[in-house]
Amino acid sequence: MNSSTTLWRCRDRDLRFERTLIMGILNVTPDSFSNGGQFFDLAQAVVHGLKMADEGADILDIGGESTRPGAAPVDEAEELRRVVPVVRTMAERTRCVISVDTTKAAVARAALAAGAHIINDVSAAMWDPAMPAVAVEFKAGLVLMHCQGTPRTMQHEPHYADVVTEVRVFLAQRLEVLTAAGLPRDHLCIDPGIGFGKTLEHNLALLRQLEQFANLGRPILIGVSRKSMLGKLTGREKPEQRLASGLAALTAAVLRGARIIRTHDVAASRDAARVADALRGNTPAPLT
Repeated sequence: MNSSTTLWRCRDRDLRFERTLIMGILNVTPDSFSNGGQFFDLAQAVVHGLKMADEGADILDIGGESTRPGAAPVDEAEELRRVVPVVRTMAERTRCVISVDTTKAAVARAALAAGAHIINDVSAAMWDPAMPAVAVEFKAGLVLMHCQGTPRTMQHEPHYADVVTEVRVFLAQRLEVLTAAGLPRDHLCIDPGIGFGKTLEHNLALLRQLEQFANLGRPILIGVSRKSMLGKLTGREKPEQRLASGLAALTAAVLRGARIIRTHDVAASRDAARVADALRGNTPAPLT
């Protein structure tokens, strides 16, 4: 394994990759594509977050604005209202690393002040010019994800001449921009953005050639859980019916270099990643 991808610094937490890490998704939105607002209430969100922690999540990714295709933006005050109490509670009640899924610097700042360690930004810190400074101030971990367009427009005929090359070049450029802004490289993580401004063929090309991103020298995060590409491949229309296909995709991703898996289904994904780690030749001590 490339020595530069064995450590991800996230404030006072150092994440190491002796095995694939599992990031559990906790959407506190009324219009999530996968759970239909099931965890919009604070108490329900906390119960679900604790369940994912018990199932072995290493990271909890808490988001208050849907990024599903066609989603409308949420104003800053509402996103703060949704996210900050959940972040604070999960930081107090679990040992999980806490991630905030946001593109707004003010939301990231409030979440970090409440105990979060990571900013997961689907815009790669481009949509809010203040985001890099917040990450630097808190010495946060930062996920830089590729997205063509915005959630409202990204699936309107996405086009690339060479999707793998273009996404890789974009992420390389964003790594340079963030390090120039003062965030050390070992605080950064990359995500090619499966399903964010990509067709089925674009997504498959990225997964088939995921090794192309390894020489960027940062851990690769992949999110395929319950996504529409799986429905197109299997005919499963409902997101909750896509567990088996999602596990197949995450296994392939781990074998091709993914180090963090973002998922709605923590227990099953943890098991699948464990097997993929063994197939990759990485067999640490048994998990407990």
